[in-house]
Amino acid sequence: MQARFGFALSAAHVNHGLNPAASAWQAHCAALCSHRGIPFAAFSVDVARDDPEGLESAARKARHAVLESVACDWLVFGHHRDDQAETVLFRLFRGTGLRGASAMAAVEPGAEGRAGRLRPLLGVGRAAIRDWARVHALTWVEDDSNTDRRFARNDIRHRILPAIETAYPSASASIARAAAHFREASDLLDELAASDERACGGRMLVSEVLLALSDARVANLLRWQARCCGMAAPSRARLLEALRQLRAAPAVRPLHFPLGDLVCCAYRGEVWLEPVGGGLPTPCHWVGAAEVEKPWGVGKVVFSPAPGRGIVRAAMDQAAKLSLVTRPVGLRMRLAPERPSRTFKNLCQEAGIPAWMRERLPVLEIDGRVAWIGGIGVDVAFACPPGGEGVVPEWVPVSS
Repeated sequence: MQARFGFALSAAHVNHGLNPAASAWQAHCAALCSHRGIPFAAFSVDVARDDPEGLESAARKARHAVLESVACDWLVFGHHRDDQAETVLFRLFRGTGLRGASAMAAVEPGAEGRAGRLRPLLGVGRAAIRDWARVHALTWVEDDSNTDRRFARNDIRHRILPAIETAYPSASASIARAAAHFREASDLLDELAASDERACGGRMLVSEVLLALSDARVANLLRWQARCCGMAAPSRARLLEALRQLRAAPAVRPLHFPLGDLVCCAYRGEVWLEPVGGGLPTPCHWVGAAEVEKPWGVGKVVFSPAPGRGIVRAAMDQAAKLSLVTRPVGLRMRLAPERPSRTFKNLCQEAGIPAWMRERLPVLEIDGRVAWIGGIGVDVAFACPPGGEGVVPEWVPVSS
């Protein structure tokens, strides 16, 4: 079949080390693959016992992290229709939204180097799979922890779903069908979010345009952006509070509001999400290009020729070293001949730059001397005279 359809099959097994029989299960999988000539790889993981979401969730995170590292085009899973129904119920009981209620997709294309995911058995029930395996004399391993009803998923499987199916015999199929409807609706909301992002200027959202949208659309957009960053969607309560503060604050007032793994930031008419503790930009050398190759935080540094403005071109052309750095210790700057030298803190206060942004400002050094600070200006010692040949550095947001 591999030759016929042009693919190469291999198997990956994750040993969580949580069950005394874990090594035996691994050996069973290895022997089965050896018998069928399928390349086999086993991975052992350490599962966090103190995960706030429970041991099941911790094991799932560890397993998926390992599988993400496997070099392949597609990861194929054996999830079936009953798994889908259990997942939907489990998430609904926890108050999930549309995307969570859509549970698993039969086909999830990969993106940005991530393998796609296939679940070819998602429309087949557990009983049908078991009957087929028996008819074909297959052997398999039973995980005895699957009967432990202390785990929420097991309780749904052995108590709640059977009780529902007593009254509604086709409940599992109906719930799985509902998941497909939820996914369709969720995909439409994603399309709306992508359209709203474009209308609002890109990843860095124009505050005035964003806040003209309804609360539901703003929340939908921010959830979608969080997912695009590979982060968990913020809770509804945190999103609503962030939106309340965005609407209540004047347009010029900065905002730095935590949303779990992300922070909602607002500054100078723009709104964006960034990771908590994302770290400082990495210093780099500038070699004369119109744009610095590496991004600087949520923006990029560009240089534009401008007669009589910015930094005098000769100072940059004659310099032995041009560097973009974060704030050096003891930084001071003088912005005009008639003004005294000011500390970095004073400069930021005068420019209205919030404290949480100050350590991220790009600083251009010419042969070790500070010539420009993003958002503040050019030191008078490097300022281009009227009519001279100048270069204006700018720290501009990355819109997409």
